[in-house]
Amino acid sequence: MSTLHHTEPTPATRPAGPDLPEHVVLDGTPLTVDQVVAVARYGAPVEIHETAVARMAESRAVIEDLADDSVPHYGVSTGFGALARRHIPTEMRAQLQLSLVRSHAAGSGPEVETEVVRALQLLRLATLVTGHTGARPVTAQTYAAMLNAGITPVVHEYGSLGCSGDLAPLAHVALAAMGEGQVRVVPTGAAKGSVSAKGSTSAWGSTSAGETAEAAQALADAGIDPLLLAEKEGLALINGTDGMLGMLCLAVHDLRRLLTTADVAAALSVEALLGSDAPFAEDLVGMRPHPGQAASASNMRTVLAGSPLMASHRELDDAGNPACTRVQDAYSLRCAPQVHGAARDTLEHAATVAGRELASAIDNPVVTSDGRVESNGNFHGAPVAYVLDFLAIAAADLASMSERRTDRFLDVSRSEGLPAFLAHDPGVDSGHMIAQYTAAGIVSELKRLAAPASVDSIPSSAMQEDHVSMGWSGARKLRRSVDGLTRVLAIEVLTATRALDFRDEAPAAGTGAVHDAVRAVVPGPGPDRYLAPEIEHVVQLVATGAIAKAPVSAVGPLR
Repeated sequence: MSTLHHTEPTPATRPAGPDLPEHVVLDGTPLTVDQVVAVARYGAPVEIHETAVARMAESRAVIEDLADDSVPHYGVSTGFGALARRHIPTEMRAQLQLSLVRSHAAGSGPEVETEVVRALQLLRLATLVTGHTGARPVTAQTYAAMLNAGITPVVHEYGSLGCSGDLAPLAHVALAAMGEGQVRVVPTGAAKGSVSAKGSTSAWGSTSAGETAEAAQALADAGIDPLLLAEKEGLALINGTDGMLGMLCLAVHDLRRLLTTADVAAALSVEALLGSDAPFAEDLVGMRPHPGQAASASNMRTVLAGSPLMASHRELDDAGNPACTRVQDAYSLRCAPQVHGAARDTLEHAATVAGRELASAIDNPVVTSDGRVESNGNFHGAPVAYVLDFLAIAAADLASMSERRTDRFLDVSRSEGLPAFLAHDPGVDSGHMIAQYTAAGIVSELKRLAAPASVDSIPSSAMQEDHVSMGWSGARKLRRSVDGLTRVLAIEVLTATRALDFRDEAPAAGTGAVHDAVRAVVPGPGPDRYLAPEIEHVVQLVATGAIAKAPVSAVGPLR
């Protein structure tokens, strides 16, 4: 069999992010979120360390001993789920594994994004190399070879209940490794493509990466022999939380960038609406010692530092009194660090859960370190499902606050002297009136997506699997939530930078850098133009992290 343990990444497949690894070595130690993103989204190649191969061979010997035992052992010499009491004779066990994968590859609906499938496949591989599944080294090597060759099984939207693993999605991957079903193939050197709203600069971020092909032909073209599954390996390939965990890792990566972007956007809005940065003072924020709140307030202070526009707003009149009589800003301005900070703390909790899950070896049954083969319930997706739902709530609330700031710019009674709807000639022109409608429509959907999936459960497998997590569903809606938040923040940034153009004073160095980044792709105020492409240009700036990075050269790093 021809396998690819390690392939040097070509320039076209190197990760776009400067902090992402260029290749990943699988040795049984936990993967990181960045490693998952590097492989799933940017095509970083994987390598199986020789110590992991040896560990897998040792645990495989345990399974092979049980295969010859006269006592039935679940998944080795029995059926599955509600059929676990049926003993399977030796001559039927290869067919048992084949039938398991074929029957469980029962997904339906649209294709799942290629980066999600790659994440799922990588995480299953990471569990295989722990040596706790009893799978053979050749099985892991086949998965690694497929990842390195850009061969991605076609997986469908529906099929996982988030318990007993992401069964149907994982079964579609296993089926392709056996040379059945369909795959997509991204040719070597073609990993980079257009930027998606989820921040991907790789063709693998889309739902249709590469050309479709029959799995058998794609494997043959890559010199990879189809898998012939041995005892227990069918179970080992489908019993994991890998799909929901992969999507959690991608969301954690993207939300970290979006949370910094939200702070930058809020700072833009505070300045352009002639608000005050006084509520963001370190001593005031420190009276409520939530770490996320402190980080967000710090970012806003940094971006707003030295603002001539805000200084002019604090000037005194001829009598020595403040020229501005506004005592307090609206909550969407004044309380931004509190809301953004709560989202940050929620994200850190989710990242902690992701880290624990990345350190897990999930299968049923498992081979323990002392050689026992034990059934367990570690495949239940509840820990991951809960934080997926929690992040969708945070994303919806961040977007909701952002949209309220956008709306303030457009109302002459609240915009502190700006023209109606930021229009060039109000009445003739509508300015950003409908951009706010777009943001409002997205926020409304995000609120619906914030309804938790994890509180639902539908029994399956003749009541053997009578409580499930629905974590896969939670992950699917979170991906849409992340995309929506990206777009709402982009509309705020587009609107706030337009508002700055109507002010007489120059902005701060930090906000000015963001303004310049936007002006590099979108022109300033003028008669109404086709607005959708301009929104999309700024969406790309947000998605790639360009908005979050823009102030750094002027004011230093942000948190």
